[in-house]
Amino acid sequence: MKEKILICFLALLLVTLPAQANGDTEKAGDIMLAVIPAVAYGMTFKFDDNDGRKQFYKLFLSTAAVSYGLKKTVRRKRPNGKDESFPSGHTSLTFSSATFMQKRYGWKYGLPAYAAASFVGWSRVESDNHHVEDVLAGALIGTLSAYYFTTPFTENIHISAVAGDRTYGLMIQGRW
Repeated sequence: MKEKILICFLALLLVTLPAQANGDTEKAGDIMLAVIPAVAYGMTFKFDDNDGRKQFYKLFLSTAAVSYGLKKTVRRKRPNGKDESFPSGHTSLTFSSATFMQKRYGWKYGLPAYAAASFVGWSRVESDNHHVEDVLAGALIGTLSAYYFTTPFTENIHISAVAGDRTYGLMIQGRW
């Protein structure tokens, strides 16, 4: 059920936001808002990573809640005159997804994701939707959320404590 809701949400973003964009830069940033989290989420299936999927749900929802809660609380005007500028939700969600990929699966996946998330942040400033501080705050919120909820992926390796009658130790199980 969670998968269907998240997929529908990301598909809705991919379809509706670019249609409202004023220019190509803004449209590209809006598309990346759906693509980066979709790739991060898709990686949990690529690696058959149920724990990672649960971590992604938590970080995505917490990032969205904090970002949009701050928007309603701070009520800062955007450079274009519209409301709810602080923080950038686009940036918080893309940086949380990029950090998830980096922390869970490594820099091989994280580095391109960070580059794409940085483009999203730049697109928000370039299109007059956000101030630089809004984007920096969004990146910080997303990154911290992912660091809080994400643990590195260990493919088929499990370490557990063992205690028995006068026996204590660690058990390492894995497939190579």
